[in-house]
Amino acid sequence: MTEIEKLLQEEQQKGLASLEAVTDAETLDAWKQNYLGKSSLVMTTFGKMGSFSKEERPLVGRAVNTVKVALESALAGKEETIRQESLLKGIEKETLDVTLPGYPIKRGRLHPINLSLREIYRIFGDMGFQVYSSPEVETDDMNFTFLNIPPYHPARDMWDTFYTEDESVVLRTHTSPGQIRSMREYYPNPLRVILPGACMRYEQQDQSHEIEFMQFELLVVDKNITFADLKGTMDDFTKRMFGPDARTRLRPSHFPFTEPSAELDMACIFCGGEGCGVCHGTGWLELGGCGMVHPRVLQYGGYDPEVYSGFAAGVGIDRTTLLRYHIDDIRYLRANDIRFLEQF
Repeated sequence: MTEIEKLLQEEQQKGLASLEAVTDAETLDAWKQNYLGKSSLVMTTFGKMGSFSKEERPLVGRAVNTVKVALESALAGKEETIRQESLLKGIEKETLDVTLPGYPIKRGRLHPINLSLREIYRIFGDMGFQVYSSPEVETDDMNFTFLNIPPYHPARDMWDTFYTEDESVVLRTHTSPGQIRSMREYYPNPLRVILPGACMRYEQQDQSHEIEFMQFELLVVDKNITFADLKGTMDDFTKRMFGPDARTRLRPSHFPFTEPSAELDMACIFCGGEGCGVCHGTGWLELGGCGMVHPRVLQYGGYDPEVYSGFAAGVGIDRTTLLRYHIDDIRYLRANDIRFLEQF
């Protein structure tokens, strides 16, 4: 037997003997560092294997492995013993009063945006609209070109678009690309759809703007659709959503994919149209944009503008939620603050 083998055997006997006296986790951790840590005899011997002769190396390797396995096995047994003893001590010290009432299970709640979205579905479902889902990652053509916004058109600057590494793929800036997808799917039949979903724009985040926001799009295409149909639909929606006293107006505007175009305004629900800080003294709050579908967009969707007409409208679900629940900061909707969400 070599000198190193003798030292290893003595180390094993010493370690096993001292392990018997260990009674708690702190002492056990110190024992582990002493006998199996980086500076222990076992681990340092492993590090010196290259210094032994070819004849000694197998003998020493076998001996150090035997000691290591024996110490680790004893350590595992002691860890389990200490764990069981600690558990028993805890049971003896702790008391449980089974007559006390249990902790109530908290019921989850729908997010206020989802509450608004469900109400929007219900309202337009009564009007005969179907929900149509479209992708949140879109092609540049769907997001712009087929909506009468060709490359280098100045209107593209309005949207602060997020582009991917492939410049032909974008995070959609509005739900309007769903107009093209739904028209191409429904053609040549009339359609009446609502297109909800998330949109992304690189905007300054403040009290009324977020990088991501929810929006819904309305699209109706049929023969003899007029601006009066648009006005009546949006007026009915506003009254159902905000109450029978809600008043609306259509203010002339411009969007490349509708002609004529308008902004849908609602009389301020905070001041009754008299003028306040929320409506900046105007007495009106903007809900979204709308208009008659541009003939070129109808053509991209497959419909003949000489035969068919249609209207479209885009309304922010976040903004609708703020008005519906009198919330003064859009950032609350995505802050995940339980104190805020528990109010709904």
